[in-house]
Amino acid sequence: MKKVCMVVQDPMVKGGIAAVVNGYRGSRLEKDYNIIYVESYKDGGKLTKTFKAISGYFHFAKVLLIDKPDLIHIHSSFGPSFYRKMPFIYMASWAKKPIINHIHGADFDEFYVNANDKKKQQIKKVYGKCSVLIALSDEWKDRLSQIVPADKITVIENYSILHEDALTQRLNRASNNTVLFLGELGKRKGCYDIPAVVAEVVKQVPGVKFVLAGAGSAEDEAAIKKLCEEKGIASRVEFPGWVRGEQKDKLLREADVFFLPSYNEGMPMSVLDAMGYGLPIVSTNVGGIPKIVHDGENGYCCEPGNVDQFAASIVHILDEDTRQKEMGRQSFEIVEKKYSLEFHLRLLESVYKRYM
Repeated sequence: MKKVCMVVQDPMVKGGIAAVVNGYRGSRLEKDYNIIYVESYKDGGKLTKTFKAISGYFHFAKVLLIDKPDLIHIHSSFGPSFYRKMPFIYMASWAKKPIINHIHGADFDEFYVNANDKKKQQIKKVYGKCSVLIALSDEWKDRLSQIVPADKITVIENYSILHEDALTQRLNRASNNTVLFLGELGKRKGCYDIPAVVAEVVKQVPGVKFVLAGAGSAEDEAAIKKLCEEKGIASRVEFPGWVRGEQKDKLLREADVFFLPSYNEGMPMSVLDAMGYGLPIVSTNVGGIPKIVHDGENGYCCEPGNVDQFAASIVHILDEDTRQKEMGRQSFEIVEKKYSLEFHLRLLESVYKRYM
């Protein structure tokens, strides 16, 4: 059986990369290939992160020398993630192994476009050592082609786990007037806009409840909560913290609309997760989101920062039970056709076969 060394995060890390990789664990991918996981990152303080990275480098060196994998599959992002993954890419290159770099980054302008010439050359050199880059959407392929030739980039979009029983429950229950957000509580995800959106929605849907399930820096969380208090809508917003497992499942089943007002995205797992539960989506027209949120069909794609547009879209969905359920059904059908885990793995394995 062919061996693939996959450089990943600790399974308990908050965010989309860990969510993608956790879906691989126990899947057909592990039946078709001998997957050797090397963990390079975990949440925590600077010391914890440094120790995890160093441990990962030693583990990776051992895998290269002893296990001799046929291919290296690295999951990376921009910012600090780029620098953490550099040693893995260099070591794999020295060992003459084909390298797949699965890019999950979101803020391309900060990472590359606005970088100085020295940093740009470094990025080009590191990415140039990879056999192929995996982009999360066609838009991201276009952006990454500023760094490497387009023929070195393959698009494999993220996936959703289908929960048909949750869709059935939603189609047979009354609305809870609940709007759910899942993810990092911060500016990039548009969370500073949410209090103003809530204030507008409350005027037309007095019983509405917003659940902001996630975590951010202490400063961001405090600022967002303060904005809720200033708007007089704190009683309408719940902050359960970062959720996993049964708690996350319960929130997705009870929600009526999923809301992600992001300014930058690749192909957000949170939106795909929500669609797999049959939820209508209100999000933004950035990254790969318009490919999965079809405006007016399974939700609405708004301009980032457009509070009035967000609020009107949420009200429009909550205001009509039939519309809400039909949009939820459309979400489920979109992921069922093209964004299932099985479809994703078929594309991934086709890339593996190309380089083995």
